[in-house]
Amino acid sequence: MMLPRSGNTWGMTSEYATFGLAPAMRAGGVLSHGAYQIHRDFLDFVVDGRPLLPRLADLDAASPLASDLGPTVFAEQVRGLLLETGPPLDGGRYVIYGCPECEGLACGAVTAVIERDGPAIIWRDFRWQTDRPPGPGADGYHGIGPYRFHGDQYRAELGRLLLTADAHDLAAHRRVLLVGRRAALLAKLAAALRRTGVGAEITLDAVGAHAGELRRYGVVFFGGTIRQDERDAVREAFAKARSDAVFLTGLAPIVPLLVAQVAQALDRTPQDHRRLVRLAARNGEALVEVAAECRVRLAAHRLDRLSRPHTQALFDAPLPPGLHRLALPPKAVRGETYLEARTTEAVLTAPITP
Repeated sequence: MMLPRSGNTWGMTSEYATFGLAPAMRAGGVLSHGAYQIHRDFLDFVVDGRPLLPRLADLDAASPLASDLGPTVFAEQVRGLLLETGPPLDGGRYVIYGCPECEGLACGAVTAVIERDGPAIIWRDFRWQTDRPPGPGADGYHGIGPYRFHGDQYRAELGRLLLTADAHDLAAHRRVLLVGRRAALLAKLAAALRRTGVGAEITLDAVGAHAGELRRYGVVFFGGTIRQDERDAVREAFAKARSDAVFLTGLAPIVPLLVAQVAQALDRTPQDHRRLVRLAARNGEALVEVAAECRVRLAAHRLDRLSRPHTQALFDAPLPPGLHRLALPPKAVRGETYLEARTTEAVLTAPITP
């Protein structure tokens, strides 16, 4: 996880901020050096109409309201934020964002004091914290908080999670149905998706499946051997099941690229909450558009003349808001080539247009 910028704590404000929740994602994938990154779906905190996590200097983290938690653990997290249970950390502190790969404070986490102030709920003193006792110069987040929320609105937003399946609907979409004959590519793709925490099954025919089963899938991926009439039949079956699944055909038989393509399709983050908004490539350059400053990693996936896959990292640096033109090395984009742009929370893929 990326360490925060240092700062201090601040005085209390009497102004109220609005509190909300919105779907968010930490994109899973196969990185350019071969490591697997776990996919996490969670609910981010929205303060005054803006998601909170992107304000924390490209922190690679997830909130405690993650969809892959069991119902009991999820309910415990909600009740903790509602102050129905005692704080899990000393000093009245609660974990706001933690490591997406593991549990606990070993990797570090963003914590804050949550307390009542009359009818209001206060979030203050945001701090980077590990499993070691904080020293006198503990890292804080300059410009983040304190936030004073109307207690009724705050409790209503969190309380509905105990009555509905909103958060776990995200988990229901974190499954992929691979339609095709059991070719080696589909088997490798299914294995890679599972390594990133995404459920994946392979089938030849989904037409006779129960509607409830079909609605469990967020993405339907068609293998290259599936005819158009077979695809149409699968689409019709999902439509009858009132599924909102996204249908994909693979860009190229390159497993890391296909994992990124699936992660892009699984993203349910509201469009106005996204920082990485566009990726295209032409005339020897990549066009990358970001809505807010963030670290962007760019990789190229290509097939050589013998149809062997290759992946190469091209760029890794923060970008300010706007449209950026990044030159592409000619040797990295020879032949059939595709680009993958990735931030801590999202991924986009695009073919290179000659």
